[in-house]
Amino acid sequence: MRSFRVGSAFGIPIKLDVTFLIILPVFAYLIGTQVDVWVSTLNAAPFDAQLAADPLTAEPMRWYLGVAAAVGLFAGVVLHELGHSVVAMRYGFPIDSITLWILGGIASLSDQPEEWRQELFIAIAGPVVSVLLGVLSFVALQALPASLDALRFVVGYLALMNFALAAFNLLPGFPMDGGRVLRALLARRRSFARATQIAAEVGKLFALLLGIVGILGFNLILIAIAFFIYVGASGEAQRTVMNAAFEDVSVAEVMTDEVHTVDADASVAELMERMFDERHTGYPVTRDGDVVGMVTLDDARDVKQVERDAILVEEVMNDDVYSIGETSNAMDALDAMQEHGVGRLVVTDAAGEMVGIVSRTDLMTAFNIIQSTGLQQGAGAALSGAGRSA
Repeated sequence: MRSFRVGSAFGIPIKLDVTFLIILPVFAYLIGTQVDVWVSTLNAAPFDAQLAADPLTAEPMRWYLGVAAAVGLFAGVVLHELGHSVVAMRYGFPIDSITLWILGGIASLSDQPEEWRQELFIAIAGPVVSVLLGVLSFVALQALPASLDALRFVVGYLALMNFALAAFNLLPGFPMDGGRVLRALLARRRSFARATQIAAEVGKLFALLLGIVGILGFNLILIAIAFFIYVGASGEAQRTVMNAAFEDVSVAEVMTDEVHTVDADASVAELMERMFDERHTGYPVTRDGDVVGMVTLDDARDVKQVERDAILVEEVMNDDVYSIGETSNAMDALDAMQEHGVGRLVVTDAAGEMVGIVSRTDLMTAFNIIQSTGLQQGAGAALSGAGRSA
């Protein structure tokens, strides 16, 4: 997500995704057009707010209420995510950021808790905060005088929405809070990976049902949430399986250690010929023995065929070279590739010298070998000699 920082709380950066700038005015508009509906809801049991509808539904008051309620709603989402974050930090899991986007908020943990009690308390902390906010808003609704009906409407709406937010998040739609609670409970008597797989299957089933409801009701928001849950459940399950597979596997065990390089002053035509002969699609680029860039088949293809003899590799290479230590975990290499948007990393030794290269293909090959052999412990031995030249 493309986002920018707007502040921090408890040392955690608070970011707004660009999609949030779209959804906030949409929510403000929808609330403003439905003030009469919300007034009727709040005037009924159990709220019994006794709000006067005419002043609140008049223009421009309804739009002021829409903006205030929308801002308050997303402030509640931030506090919900802070609930998760504060508990996670107490267990020693740093939080990279909290980001507001089109479907709510996301707290980005730097690591995933695998002890079931920790995950349980982290997962329920957000809904607990939302319930507390709902209770406080409900008390404010009852305590404020009728002369402040506009403010009473806003706090009444926030009471209703925070209760709904807590309830919705506790549904078993992994990776939502309820799905994480389910995984934590399943992990009491199962491996973390197996608990994740079961919770993910439940989450995908829930997403399908939610998507059907959204389609039948022509509700785009429910359809979007269903898609997010399905993709998130699938991705989390796959990542957990890979974490388990690569638990004791270092980059040195999966990397290609016979590295073919290309000179920076070689022509693109020469590069293409080498790619054809050696069946490789990416090379580290060197100048005077130092790695100065990476070049891929896509870089070369961008050059017109008639110009390939005249254009040098250094003119088309990517000079952002990302590296990783040979003792790092294999999963860290995959994370680094995703973070930087690249398909391969230079592998270095303790002295910073290049000793190999690791690509997505290397990692996927290693993963498939581990999966097919059924090995977890001693996976490095199973990978020995699996693919050593590039």
